[in-house]
Amino acid sequence: MDHQASPQWKPVHLLRHWIVRYSAALIATALALTIWSLWPVMHEDPFAIFIAAVIVVARSFGFGPALLCTLASATSLAYFVFPPAGLNMTTNDLERLTVFGMVSILTAGLARQRSQAETRAIDTRQMMAAIVESSHDAILSVSAGGIVTSWNRGAEMLYGYTADEAIGRHVSLISPPERVQEVGQNAARLLRGEHIESYQTERMRKDGTRVNVMLSISPLRKNNGTIVGSSAIARDITSQKRAEEALRRNEKLATAGRLAATIAHEINNPLEAVTNLLYLAQQSPDQAASYLKLAEKEVQRVAAIAQQTLGFVREHASATPLNVAETLDQALHLYARKLEQKHIQVAKRYGTNVDVSGFPGELRQLFSNLTGNAIDAMKDGGTLTVRVARRRDWSNVNKSGVRITVADNGSGISRNDMQHLFEPFFTTKKDLGTGLGLWLAHGIVQKHGGRLRVRSCVVSGASGTTFSVFLPDAPAGTAIATNAAM
Repeated sequence: MDHQASPQWKPVHLLRHWIVRYSAALIATALALTIWSLWPVMHEDPFAIFIAAVIVVARSFGFGPALLCTLASATSLAYFVFPPAGLNMTTNDLERLTVFGMVSILTAGLARQRSQAETRAIDTRQMMAAIVESSHDAILSVSAGGIVTSWNRGAEMLYGYTADEAIGRHVSLISPPERVQEVGQNAARLLRGEHIESYQTERMRKDGTRVNVMLSISPLRKNNGTIVGSSAIARDITSQKRAEEALRRNEKLATAGRLAATIAHEINNPLEAVTNLLYLAQQSPDQAASYLKLAEKEVQRVAAIAQQTLGFVREHASATPLNVAETLDQALHLYARKLEQKHIQVAKRYGTNVDVSGFPGELRQLFSNLTGNAIDAMKDGGTLTVRVARRRDWSNVNKSGVRITVADNGSGISRNDMQHLFEPFFTTKKDLGTGLGLWLAHGIVQKHGGRLRVRSCVVSGASGTTFSVFLPDAPAGTAIATNAAM
């Protein structure tokens, strides 16, 4: 019944709407005429009250009713304002009436345009407010003094505070104790006009639990450009961080597994030597001391290999000083047998004073992935070139550190593969690779506040790939801390 009645009632509804709008134009004209007749001061300038009526109709009911109001107003002026009944109007009166009509039409058009612009602005603000309020991301705004001024539903869900609880309080409410000072630092940066890029950080909920978020911060400005506060958008990435951490651990274990054969061979040689030396000590008591000393050295060699292997899977709580050249040599040592089997020459070019602060286990993992890929890229024979030297950051000459270069003259990487090189699970080794090595390497470099670049050439007779890593002098923890914000 409703579906059949709806088409019939729609024209009736439109007709009523049309009648109301155009009746309002006539009523406005009648009201203006009444005010003119009852208020003597209006006799000096009768056009003003009628132009006012046209403007009100244009803004409230549209351009069409405004034209009707203009016509009705002109008729009223002609028959009631210019006596007798507009029959003996002078040329001056006709010109004034014509000008009134033109001005009224122009004014009605401008008034209607402004009304439409204001309506669109209101609709846009309401739409934006609805988008912000319904967003699953936490969106909040903060004054220049750090006081929360808005708090959407996503912020309530993420942090546990209602809008009434959060608005009016300092934004450090959601910052862990060790990050409170960072709020002020970022506020100062925004007030200076500096840009803060999106970054990962940690925030604290109402119940005291912590949450990993991807945070974006933007300044809020007045029309004259003055910064009056900032807005922040936070997205919960806890699940993503857990998945990434699981992948990193699995890749470390996979790397340790791939090195197991090499480690077994390296350990087997000294163990065999120990067995022989113990036998000789039993057969020659007079020389037992010297044989046992040699056996002790072989046991120490086994311990060193085991300790080095643990470095690939053991976590370090904080960055420590380390020599980059020595750490790179440790990674190369694990591939010594493979380099020998494939007849690959290693060219080392190490500079002096190449110490940085970092996580030793992760840097060994980084160098192992880069050198392992370089070895795999060379079929039989070739040269693996490794360089370590003090340099400046490519994009910031004020940042000093160490640059590590791992270059091979192998098969190279195609242009299409280069686009996906650092994506997880992307591999060109088919069943031999996990696709996580370079993704993990890129993450390790970022954690240390450094940069990773790659160049490759796939041309007959001139193929090869070069990975360049820049590691800054500053500890990784310091580099990460300076990126914190709201």
